[in-house]
Amino acid sequence: MHSIFISGAAQGIGAATAIFFYQQGFKVGIYDLNAVQAQKLAQKLGPNAKAGLLDVCNVQHWQNALAEFTAWAGELNILVNNAGILFSGPFEDTPLEAHHKTIDINVKGVMNGCHAALPYLRQASYARVINLSSASAIYGQPDLASYAASKFAVRGLTEGLDIEWKKYGIRVLDIMPLFVQTAMVKGMNAASIHNMGVNLSAEDVAAQIYKTAYVKDSIFGSTHYPVGLKTKVMMTLSNVSPQFVNRLGNLWISKR
Repeated sequence: MHSIFISGAAQGIGAATAIFFYQQGFKVGIYDLNAVQAQKLAQKLGPNAKAGLLDVCNVQHWQNALAEFTAWAGELNILVNNAGILFSGPFEDTPLEAHHKTIDINVKGVMNGCHAALPYLRQASYARVINLSSASAIYGQPDLASYAASKFAVRGLTEGLDIEWKKYGIRVLDIMPLFVQTAMVKGMNAASIHNMGVNLSAEDVAAQIYKTAYVKDSIFGSTHYPVGLKTKVMMTLSNVSPQFVNRLGNLWISKR
């Protein structure tokens, strides 16, 4: 029985992922800053779910949580770096502390998870890391500038580690959804969400995480997996269009 450890798993995409993998017969680690809500979900799922406290900015939390989970599950097969936050609105109107917090959680939290999990992943019979990137990592988004920057960082970290950790037999991949129907996007102050709409569910993303975790390891395989038709179109166009065309497209998307 394979195991999966998910950060930020008490609600939203993380909770949907925990439910999906549990239904596929996995041992599931539901770790979150909201340990009470995480525990409620684990109890609802059953004996193959384990919950615990995890502040992704705290390295000691990572070390404690992974040691606890791996001892319980037997091995760590899949790490999903899902925890993340989003602040929207004009860059200058958003407190600098909020921009810093975005980087601390969305970037440093992923780094912490990858670094702390490597010893366990190296010992596993099958090992994958799935990072939550975003369609905002295709082209920087106005009114979401620091969030987009954080997801570009996740994209770069994923690419580097996917090559670097090949020697250990570990694939490091990311998924790139557009806006998802979760609490994170409620009340967003960004024109792009109104122009593009919110068409993806947390369950859509969870299903893609599962597919990505078991993609065949091929030299021709991808490192990035867009979620939803709109994201796939955006990514394809960004790869073939001149830079000024991509900029014009994003100007249109962000037009109020």
